[in-house]
Amino acid sequence: MDRRSFLKNSALGGAAAATTALATPALAQGTRTLTMVTSWPRGFAVLDDAATYLETMVRELSGGSLVIDKKAPGELVGAFEVFDAVSSGQADMYHSADYYFIGQHPGYAYYTAVPFGGTAQEVTNWYHHGGGEQLHDELGEIFNLKGLLAGNSGSQSGGWFRNEINSAADFNGLKFRMPGLGGQVLGKMGASVQNIPGGELYQALSSGALDGLEWVGPMADERAGFQEVAKVYYTAGFHEPGSALAANVNLDVWNELSDQHKAILRYASMATTHVQLSETLSNNGAALARLQAQGVKTLQFSDDVWDAFGAASKEVMDENMNDELFAKIRASFETSLANSASWINKSDAFYVEQRVRVLGG
Repeated sequence: MDRRSFLKNSALGGAAAATTALATPALAQGTRTLTMVTSWPRGFAVLDDAATYLETMVRELSGGSLVIDKKAPGELVGAFEVFDAVSSGQADMYHSADYYFIGQHPGYAYYTAVPFGGTAQEVTNWYHHGGGEQLHDELGEIFNLKGLLAGNSGSQSGGWFRNEINSAADFNGLKFRMPGLGGQVLGKMGASVQNIPGGELYQALSSGALDGLEWVGPMADERAGFQEVAKVYYTAGFHEPGSALAANVNLDVWNELSDQHKAILRYASMATTHVQLSETLSNNGAALARLQAQGVKTLQFSDDVWDAFGAASKEVMDENMNDELFAKIRASFETSLANSASWINKSDAFYVEQRVRVLGG
């Protein structure tokens, strides 16, 4: 029996049947309610912001005929249980970061971020115009999911540390929180890597359970309060140059939706990415200034450390190449990345470099 058949007939599938039965009166009245489990505590900057934008846009675009009932971790399932809950039908959709689920398939890393991967714009280019969405669906067929992206954090910071990182050797034995393939990279460099839900990070860093962590960027990190318990902040990281957020729908639920409701979910997801990303990027600079005013020391990793990140990243990526679908996704992504970079490097990147040289900033 394949995974999809097993999940559909599991105990969770029975829970889904009960949920569907409860939803029947609403359907009869012309309203479809989708239960969306998320990995974000309510009010979490950037991440829950994106989930909330999606919830609001879907309701408004549909005139109330399609409604998302957003659940925070613990209200139905845990932060890292959303994938299985939606795959099995216990919930209708999830909002999360797909790289949390590389244990299901390593290809899911590309639907958040991979080491030395794409910026937010480059990820969007690939997803909508380079075959990324179709490959997301190909992955989803295995797990009974319809892939959607809804949000992007932009470039994520290198992380919060108790002490400065002066060489790659300083990662050896470091208790550090980093999910996805980036976490595997730090593991190769000797770090003790942990994947802890966002709602538990402040306490873990404060208590000493972690020596350091990466979260998102200044806007989100400030709201999380990490500046209260650590003062060394590396502003650029190798691991998530443009981290997408996923709003994946149970495939059976997706197939039951009207064409209009499918279109609303797709276009609301696209709009969520645009609006939430621009909000995040427009606030990061001011948030960084406030962090610095509170005594946070902002630094960059040395070239030697970046070189170590690169060498370990290549090892991690190559180790997954025995999976045919991972190799297919990687080839598609890297082709799109090269196409994007061939112009960006000669236009936007060079322009910003010259603007800073001429005008400062």
